[in-house]
Amino acid sequence: MSTESRIEQLEMKVAFQDDNIETLNDEVFEQQRKLQILTEQVAYLVEKLKEAEPDNGGIDQVDMRPPHY
Repeated sequence: MSTESRIEQLEMKVAFQDDNIETLNDEVFEQQRKLQILTEQVAYLVEKLKEAEPDNGGIDQVDMRPPHY
C-alpha cells in the first residue's frame, strides 16, 4: 500500500468522522432544546398544581377523617 493511498484513506476517514461529529452535535443541540421545553412545561404544571391545591391549614390529607365520620 503506497503512502498516497494511505493518506487518501485517512482523509476519507477524517471526512466521515467530521460528518458524524456534526450530525451528533446537531442531535445533542436538538435534545437540549427539547429538554429545556420539557423543563419549562414541568415547572408550569407544578405551579398550576400548587395553585389548585386547597389550603387545608397544614393538615395532611392522610390524617383527615372522611366527612361521613
